Amino acid sequence: MRIEGKGLIDRTIPLGFRFDGRDYIGHPGDTLASALLANGVKLVGRSFKYHRPRGVLTAGSEEPNALVEVLEERQRTPNVRATVQELYQGLAARSQNRFPSLNFDLLAVNDLVSPFLSAGFYYKTFMWPRAFWEGLYEPLIRRAAGLGSLSRQQDEGEYEKAFAFCDLLVIGAGPTGLMAALEAGRAGADVILADEDARMGGRALAETALLDGLSGADWAAQVLAELANLPNVRLMPRTSVTGAYDHGTYGALERAGLHLPTRPHLPRECFWRIVAKRAILAAGALERPVAFENNDRPGIMMASAVRSYLNRYGVAPGKRVTVFTNNEDARRTARDLMAAGVQVAAIIDARPHASAVEDCPVYTGAVVIGTRGRKGLTHITVRHGGGEAVIETDCLAISGGWNPTLHLTCHMNGRPVWNEAQSAFVPAPGAVPGLAPAGSAAGLMSTAACLASGQRAAREALEALGRKAPGLRLPVAEDAPYAIQPLWQVPHAKSLWGRAWLDFANDVTVKDVRLAAQENFASVEHMKRYTTQGMAPDQGKSSNVAALAVLADATGRSIPGTGTTTFRPPYTPVSIAALGAGGKGSGFAPQRFLTSHSATVERGAPMIEAGLWYRPSYFPRPGETTWREACDREVRMVRSSVGVADVSTLGKIDIQGADAARFLDLVYCNTFSTLPVGRVRYGLMLREDGMVLDDGTTARLGETHFLMTTTTAAAGLVMRHLDFVHQAFCADWDLRFISVTETWAQFAIAGPKARALLNTILDPDPDLPFMGCAKVTVQGVQGRLFRISFSGEEGYEIAVPARYGEALFRDLLARAETIGGGPYGMEALNVLRIEKGFITHAEIHGRVTAYDIGMEKMVSGKKDCIGKAAAARSGLIGPAREQLVGLKPHSDAALTAGAHLFTPGDAVERAQDQGYITSVCYSPTLGAWLGLSFLKNGRSRLGEAIRVVDHLRGIDVLCEVCDPVFHDKEGVKLRA
Repeated sequence: MRIEGKGLIDRTIPLGFRFDGRDYIGHPGDTLASALLANGVKLVGRSFKYHRPRGVLTAGSEEPNALVEVLEERQRTPNVRATVQELYQGLAARSQNRFPSLNFDLLAVNDLVSPFLSAGFYYKTFMWPRAFWEGLYEPLIRRAAGLGSLSRQQDEGEYEKAFAFCDLLVIGAGPTGLMAALEAGRAGADVILADEDARMGGRALAETALLDGLSGADWAAQVLAELANLPNVRLMPRTSVTGAYDHGTYGALERAGLHLPTRPHLPRECFWRIVAKRAILAAGALERPVAFENNDRPGIMMASAVRSYLNRYGVAPGKRVTVFTNNEDARRTARDLMAAGVQVAAIIDARPHASAVEDCPVYTGAVVIGTRGRKGLTHITVRHGGGEAVIETDCLAISGGWNPTLHLTCHMNGRPVWNEAQSAFVPAPGAVPGLAPAGSAAGLMSTAACLASGQRAAREALEALGRKAPGLRLPVAEDAPYAIQPLWQVPHAKSLWGRAWLDFANDVTVKDVRLAAQENFASVEHMKRYTTQGMAPDQGKSSNVAALAVLADATGRSIPGTGTTTFRPPYTPVSIAALGAGGKGSGFAPQRFLTSHSATVERGAPMIEAGLWYRPSYFPRPGETTWREACDREVRMVRSSVGVADVSTLGKIDIQGADAARFLDLVYCNTFSTLPVGRVRYGLMLREDGMVLDDGTTARLGETHFLMTTTTAAAGLVMRHLDFVHQAFCADWDLRFISVTETWAQFAIAGPKARALLNTILDPDPDLPFMGCAKVTVQGVQGRLFRISFSGEEGYEIAVPARYGEALFRDLLARAETIGGGPYGMEALNVLRIEKGFITHAEIHGRVTAYDIGMEKMVSGKKDCIGKAAAARSGLIGPAREQLVGLKPHSDAALTAGAHLFTPGDAVERAQDQGYITSVCYSPTLGAWLGLSFLKNGRSRLGEAIRVVDHLRGIDVLCEVCDPVFHDKEGVKLRA
């Protein structure tokens, strides 16, 4: 099917590839789709629901039919569009969604029962009998659903993520984008030109019209050569800009190595985050089909795609082609085919007054009403005048007009505007700040208009950037008017199996959309979900506007009155592996190590994840065979001597400014504006809904300088919360804050000998009061000292710049061991805090209020704070709430976190549930198991017996409800 003298591929080099186990030959520059068409392969897939035979429909990323699996030695990639996959030597691909073969698919039986599988049939059919859902219906549906298959092996491909910054991002490298990039590039702006195609040039590569006397391909090559030589311009082919986000940020996926058989020095894909001061959307437009009976047969293609395969790839998709159109543009396809020697059977033009002058039969005021050929088109039926005609044809090129590619302009809640003259939606002005649509993406359909639009958009961007435009001469190009008569569907005889397809990817028909309206799913968003129209692979690219028009007709509304569905990122599929580049194996989650990590590992401490950090669980000593032995020893050590723990993982946020104290009053329940310099205060922070977000201490280092500490787990959440509160409620306050968690290494020193240990390294001893803070010198290094305790013993936390952390930790341990102390890990830390009744995020897990944890008095009545009003809502206070209490077993039985509480004598069932345990430990100090729990009306039930049940672990014991503070309730030790 190759046409001599046509195309931009290199026919001197053969490339062998396989499709469904058969060998074929293509050439460099081919896509898998063009190579298959060149080899006469029309059947490439089966449809999603009915498993109908499907062929290539388009020539770009909007392709809904030709989805294949690309097979590599240890990799299988499903749902690859054959129209995008570049050909390379040894490429192996397989059709999908068929069994046992593409040619003979057993699930094609669905097509025979299609009258019973209309829109919403799942909801209507599988509701009864109810017991069948989990055992029968759902497994069958899940087995049949989905496109493509996974290898079930770990993805061994390499992926990258990258960041880029520019003055101007030009999205699309067709004539519009090239003109914009050239104008801005010559002006000296930093320009990124990104295009999803492997070869830049857009529609210029697929047209025969001249640009400045050159072919479109030669003109594009000339412009690209100049852009490539400009040091301020970056060309990014094979890069799809997938989403528009806040502050000029754009997501982009680069297919870095997917066009190569081996890629020793390249990743498969790279996901870019591009920040641009200005952007131009020059993504062109997508041709849309017309719905008529059986318009989905292999061999039926978009007219622009037929032109692309002919002029760019040198392939005639058929030997006898027919063109069906409602606009002037599609006639170019017929002329190009005839000029290349391909027979055009006829032009079917739905416009009654269209010109009938062509070098082939022309039917005006005519429509296609039916087709024949199950696995490849053979005939079409045309209604013309008062009669019908049957035309023999193996390729039908259809065009229902063009839809501007405006998706990116809708990613920040923008809504497009209906243009009656073009019968299409166009971008709304200013939908995305800093993004200007241009060319066909803005609704301009001639090459001359696109070039002028690209230049104008570039000049406006340059003006905003404070640069002078060079004033380039516009190339001479075609400027034909875009004449169209709306045609969304062709009415056909009503029959059980007569269907006109709107969404080829999801097997949605005109009948489905009308049925949705009939069943009162008349909202466009409801219709979308009821029929699956515009979902999954299509995302509304080719089917959306026609479906909206059918819905509008069914409901008696106008198309703009019907509205559009919501376009969301990504514009084209993005593999999860690319989004999470590096996130597999040990890189699955970020690994953050303490400055004391090496010293800790040297002592044999098992490391556990805490938040994103790795912290020591316990420090074993010779002769200790279990973690409990080490943990119990460390607890006794802290209670009797001194222990050292690295607490650098606590979130540390430096807050400064004249309104810093005022800001803390807003985000904390209690008051911080009255805190004296040199003192520390415990604080409780609520979410907007009144639930506890986090707790921690904040030190006042100066009159306008505070240091907030957060729990390890919530450091990021608190920072995000502060950002939100600042931006939403007090953006004009004199205030700045920044996370300094990694800047300081911080160590807790706890126990009766804590001060004795500090005196050996501090000069002079600051003699801090409880909850005091001061700047100190630690062996010549400026540091900070806080007298706070998370153990219930006299305690301090000493902080030094992170680069001194390891040295200080080793020194502290050496000194502590000389007086009977040493390091303690997370297990001991947990026991110490439970004995003292201190809470962590095991207790403040997102569903508790200040009242629940007994801290309602901390919510100041003299000021407002975030969450205060919500926390006072009915139901968030009172005896019905589960309140924090302690538990102590009547026997020596163990407790488990997660166990539930029941009143003795009550049935163990959900209706009788009285609460649950959040934290447990064995206390060597008290010689008993202890637990912190939430119990209904718990504070009034101290001394009662409660039944603890954990069926999963076989626990059923009686406990005493007690005060959550088990050790030194008066706080004598920590204030010593």
